[in-house]
Amino acid sequence: MTLYRLDASIRSEGSHTRSMADVVEEEWLAAHPDSSVVRRQLAQDPVPATAWAAAVNGSMTAEEKRSAEQREALALAAREVDRLVDADVLLFAVPLYNYGVSQHFKTWIDLAITDPRLAPGETPAIAGKPAVLVTARGGYYNVGGPREGWDHATPWMRRVLADLWQLDLRVVEAELTLAEVVPAMADLRGLAAEFKDRAHKEARSHGKHHLAARRHKSGTPVA
Repeated sequence: MTLYRLDASIRSEGSHTRSMADVVEEEWLAAHPDSSVVRRQLAQDPVPATAWAAAVNGSMTAEEKRSAEQREALALAAREVDRLVDADVLLFAVPLYNYGVSQHFKTWIDLAITDPRLAPGETPAIAGKPAVLVTARGGYYNVGGPREGWDHATPWMRRVLADLWQLDLRVVEAELTLAEVVPAMADLRGLAAEFKDRAHKEARSHGKHHLAARRHKSGTPVA
């Protein structure tokens, strides 16, 4: 069994998405102690910004006429998608940055979509796979909060992962994660602690009941 884990946070330490993803991974490994985790650190090893355009143009160019850059971009897209196809379960940890999706994750998604196995209009090669998305927001974006409607990342990520790629997706959302370090948000720290506790409980539940309790690709029960 293999868990594919992608982290998009620019922070190696103190990242809320990493912390929640650790909980999901911990539960999955508890159920599958002899299994492996394939890690993809997007901020530390980002997809080149030019790769998407090169892959798109390369896909529309006869193979013998492709440039070296186009061939390299298409090969990179294939390697990224190979990891998704080969894994049994998927875990994405992507924070909200400046009200939108992480540039590293967006660039990675754009490149992956150029591979025919995940292209729009086709049945995705990873359709039906169990997946968890964990995301974190520094402010208060919930209904009734001052930033309600300002999260332009989570709906987009749901659209790609659940609708376009047809993953069996669960989402964990942490709120007010900046309250503990921003003095002006000090009066919200109690509420932030409640949101954090709730998010970690959901992460543990999804790791244990959604990912760890799923079946292997062969159909043999594994938990």
